[in-house]
Amino acid sequence: MAAPFVRQLLSGRDFATGDRVAAAMRNYIYVVGDADSRRALLVDPAYEPLELLAALRAEELTLDGVVLTHYHADHAGGTIGETAINGTAALLEVVDVPVHIQRAERPWVERGAGLGGESLVDHDSGDELAVGDVTFHLLHTPGHTPGSQCLLVGDDLVTGDTLFLRGCGRTDLPGGDPEALYESLLARLAPLGDETVVLCGHAYVDAPSATLGELRRSNPVLFPTEKERWLARFS
Repeated sequence: MAAPFVRQLLSGRDFATGDRVAAAMRNYIYVVGDADSRRALLVDPAYEPLELLAALRAEELTLDGVVLTHYHADHAGGTIGETAINGTAALLEVVDVPVHIQRAERPWVERGAGLGGESLVDHDSGDELAVGDVTFHLLHTPGHTPGSQCLLVGDDLVTGDTLFLRGCGRTDLPGGDPEALYESLLARLAPLGDETVVLCGHAYVDAPSATLGELRRSNPVLFPTEKERWLARFS
């Protein structure tokens, strides 16, 4: 039986320890894969991608690819104002691996992260990624950006900036759509069970994770309500 693993690393603490931007942004990146075959994916490898790659090699893990939850520079690489952030483009200068995105995110990733061509692999919601004998499911959850996606394996759900342990992603940045985010949170994630463990894109609270059942009771963005009321409160 395949043995999936999901490892959470915090920028400024577990890697990129000398980077003030990484420490301030408090991004989580994830190493996910098959413990038996020692094959892995990196999810949102920003700030010090080569340091992350070295960490994989030290554990004798083979990198099979990158998954980007969305195009923003603190996840994919690029610039925030005048601040340049290393990301997947720097990683691809060292290793030749596919970068998995939702189809709607391609133009944003190309412009923002400096990626393109054959390195990008477009996906639709429900597509699967095989890593060793482990299958990961890609869920298109637009709203924070047009092609935001979550990554599901077993009961673990990596949500990027779609859903936090408190609140959800902003919709006032380029490509944001509050109505789409409402549908993603209250319709597209609705079929997932309460036991699903949410692993988000930023450490905005002390806890590293929470179950979807807990968040349905504690996070107002998941409370069932009419769209107009939700938009008035959260858009």
